[in-house]
Amino acid sequence: MVSPEAAPRPALRALTAALRAVAAAALATAALCSTATGQAPAARPSEAAAADGFPPVTLPGTELRHLRSAETGRDYDIQVSLPDDYAAHPDARYPVLYVLDGQWDFKLMLSIQGGLLYDKFDPPIIIVGITYSGAHPDYNALRAMDLTPVAAPSLPGSGAAPRFLSFLRHQVIPFVEAAYRADPARRVLLGASFGGLFTLYAMFSDPALFAGYVAGSPAVSYGGRAAFAAESAYAALHRELPARLYVAVGDQEELAAPVQEFWGVLRGRRYAGLTLETRVIAGERHSGNKPEAFNRGLRFILAQ
Repeated sequence: MVSPEAAPRPALRALTAALRAVAAAALATAALCSTATGQAPAARPSEAAAADGFPPVTLPGTELRHLRSAETGRDYDIQVSLPDDYAAHPDARYPVLYVLDGQWDFKLMLSIQGGLLYDKFDPPIIIVGITYSGAHPDYNALRAMDLTPVAAPSLPGSGAAPRFLSFLRHQVIPFVEAAYRADPARRVLLGASFGGLFTLYAMFSDPALFAGYVAGSPAVSYGGRAAFAAESAYAALHRELPARLYVAVGDQEELAAPVQEFWGVLRGRRYAGLTLETRVIAGERHSGNKPEAFNRGLRFILAQ
């Protein structure tokens, strides 16, 4: 390499200019990245992408609809995924999977159902995710209201499950079955945690509303064991429970023991018409068991 001292004068000037340009670029980068007082923080990736004009990632074959609930007084996003062959078969009617906590589990169910369809375990279905409208909804607070059957002092507004179930029965289901070619005889309800608790509550409240129920890690201990109380009240009046029910729980979560106790109670009732399948998912906790729980649950419900 030729040293600056030995370099011809024009080359030296070019080298010096290049070094100054590199230094200026480094200073500019440092200034942009600075979070010192008076400096704007760096943009988040999504904001930077929007500023640069990059398109957002979208989910093909999906639609977003909106409903305001007369029962709860809240606004909801209704996320809809149609089967790939929907347009090609104008006379076909499809099972509908209603997914609670759509903000988290709608896209998960798209992936799971895609695999089940490819492997020929499930037929094509319509998937409907239910979540909350608005720019920044407080999902944890809102779901604690809608998905709990009894009130808890620590959760303001909790215990609204009867109103949310009425919203499903009188608004969401009629809307879906009017707007899309849905098969009313093959409705499925799916949820986890509080969503699983609500799934059980819906089954005991109106078993025939859905043909199948998938409850992942249902919060059966909530509200002084509200799920046990709902089952006991149902058993006092009925000997039949006409439904297909799948319940799963992770073996490393706190709900493992109470959920297994709950499905032991169900088996002991010997309800006529109840087809029950349960699973303890090895090596998983409360949230991580959902992919396997939902996969196997949907396969079980639709295998009829």
